[in-house]
Amino acid sequence: MVIGGKEFDLKNHFYMMGILNVTPDSFSDGGRFNDMDRALYQAERLIEDGTDILDIGGESTRPNHIKITAGEEIERVCPIIEKVKQRFSIPVSLDTYKPDVAKAGLAAGADLINDIWGLKWESGMAKVIADAGVPCCLMHNRHNMDYKDIVSDMLADLKDSIKLALEAGISKENIMLDPGIGFAKDLNMNLSVMKHLCRVKELGYPVLLGTSRKSMIGLTLDLPVEEREEGTLATSVMGLMAGCSVFRVHDVKTNLRGLRMAEAVLKAE
Repeated sequence: MVIGGKEFDLKNHFYMMGILNVTPDSFSDGGRFNDMDRALYQAERLIEDGTDILDIGGESTRPNHIKITAGEEIERVCPIIEKVKQRFSIPVSLDTYKPDVAKAGLAAGADLINDIWGLKWESGMAKVIADAGVPCCLMHNRHNMDYKDIVSDMLADLKDSIKLALEAGISKENIMLDPGIGFAKDLNMNLSVMKHLCRVKELGYPVLLGTSRKSMIGLTLDLPVEEREEGTLATSVMGLMAGCSVFRVHDVKTNLRGLRMAEAVLKAE
């Protein structure tokens, strides 16, 4: 997969996606990086720690988050995308589910669209991505938790997103999938999805895993957000063993070191 002019060998190697939230209310780091200077400082730190793709988001997606308009989101993310692309030679992912934001973000220099609704929030999103010819990450999400079987239903939902993408003209080579840990799932559902990550890989697309500091870890270990680094690393390593190739995390250095160690063991004869 080519992202921002760089080739990513997602079949044979893993990559780090560093999280840059430019929101005042993100569940983990809300308000810490939502001005230009602090955002650029954090971007530089993430890159130094080993980030391969920088994921910029302008609207919190935590439970009970405050929704903002597309215009407000554009005002938050586009200036930062432009400055990041001017200052650093790193591919930028835009975390949005709104077509207007995606279009503006791509014009500002974004190289990948990371859609937490898997193209299902608004019908125009697939066309924006197809017209731009850029890669996308399609995450599993839904408005309810009425599952008959969490893993089978999640896979069916992801297949629907894939169908929307292909029918809009997005090439298969430009699609990666995200099982959506923490979205429309309770603790036991999240743990079950983690256990069966290999099933997502079997759909035939690269898999992005985003577990960083999430409630699954906090509830399992009874820990606050700022103490979930070890739990995140454990899930990252399990994800690598299941075939995931992109890891969306806050703590890039720690996860990178752990994943390198795990990769060396997996590749040993």
